[in-house]
Amino acid sequence: MLQSAGIPYVIIGHSERRTYYGDTDAILAKKAVQALSNGLKPIFCIGETLSERDGGITFDVVKTQIENGLFHLSADDFSKVVIAYEPVWAIGTGRTATDEQAQEVHAFIRQTIAEKYGEELANDTTILYGGSCNENNARGLFACADIDGGLIGGASLVAGKFIKIVTSF
Repeated sequence: MLQSAGIPYVIIGHSERRTYYGDTDAILAKKAVQALSNGLKPIFCIGETLSERDGGITFDVVKTQIENGLFHLSADDFSKVVIAYEPVWAIGTGRTATDEQAQEVHAFIRQTIAEKYGEELANDTTILYGGSCNENNARGLFACADIDGGLIGGASLVAGKFIKIVTSF
């Protein structure tokens, strides 16, 4: 349906789907294959809850989500995937990761990809930040070396705020 409407991307693994609809890593792995086989580019969401962050297992959670959800793909298929890091604890809460926290996780994601597919593909992979990115924090987040843009939620609903985000690059 999306492809027939000319929409090239599909969001897979958003925290709400994981939390409220039971989308497991195994289900998301199948959805990624289905999207790619239908000519869509997956925006694959990953991220930890507040208890996981406070428990010091952010990197374990993120790595497991990437490995289980995407590492069955060929390098060619993986090259069509966009990763969106969305710390669940920051979505809709008004809280956001600091620039340093977000960069640290994005760099880890890129390194995890490099270990599987090599540096070139890791560097070419688009990795977005999606945890309450808004007009006040976008410039700092987007200035980070491994953050390639934002997966904007609620802040995209107010044109003036969204314009500030878009022009913060």
